[in-house]
Amino acid sequence: MQKELTFMSSYIDFYFDIISPYSYIAHKKIQKIKENKKVIFNYKPILLGGLHNLAGISAPAFNKYKMKNMQNDCELVSKKNDISFIWNSKFPINSLSIMRGYLSVNDNQKDKYLNVFFDAYWKDNLNLSSEKEFLKLLENLEIDSKIFFEKIKQQSTKDELKELTSDAFKKEVFGAPTFIVNNKIFWGQDRLEYALEELN
Repeated sequence: MQKELTFMSSYIDFYFDIISPYSYIAHKKIQKIKENKKVIFNYKPILLGGLHNLAGISAPAFNKYKMKNMQNDCELVSKKNDISFIWNSKFPINSLSIMRGYLSVNDNQKDKYLNVFFDAYWKDNLNLSSEKEFLKLLENLEIDSKIFFEKIKQQSTKDELKELTSDAFKKEVFGAPTFIVNNKIFWGQDRLEYALEELN
C-alpha cells in the first residue's frame, strides 16, 4: 500500500512546456494533488526547444528509437495513473505561440487555458499547428483572438518567455517537466513524489 503523504504549506516550482507529454502527465497528477489544497505549485512556462539549445541537448523527438520508447512509456504511465492520453499524430509542433499565450492571458484564465490546450494536444489528438483548430480553442475559452495574437507578439511577452527559459537553464534545469523545491531539482514526472517529500 502506498504511503499517504502529509503535505506542509509550501510551494513547488513546476517547469513545463505543452509540447512535452511528460509535462502533460505531471500536470494531470498535480491537478489531483491540488485537491488537497496544501501544496502550491508555481507554474513556470518555458520553451523546451530553447532550453535544449542552451543545454546542448538533442531532444528525443529527433531520434526515432527514443521517440518510440517515449511514446510507449507515456502510454504505460498514463494508463497506470488513470490519465486519458493519446500520442499526438502531429508531434512535435512549435509550441511558441501556446507558451507565449499562457503568459499573456489573464491570471484567472491561466488554469483553464492550460487545461484546454494540454487536453487538446495530448488527449484529443488535435493539430495545434492548424490555425483553424487554434482559433476554435480560443473561441471555446472566450478569448478574443485578435487581442491574443497582439499580446503574444509584444516584445514584453517574448522577453518574458526567454527570461523564464534562461532562468531555468541557470538553475540547471535541462528538461521538462522539472520540479524545484528548496533549491533541489527533480526531473521527470516520476519524480513528483520525491519533490513532495522534500516539503516535509
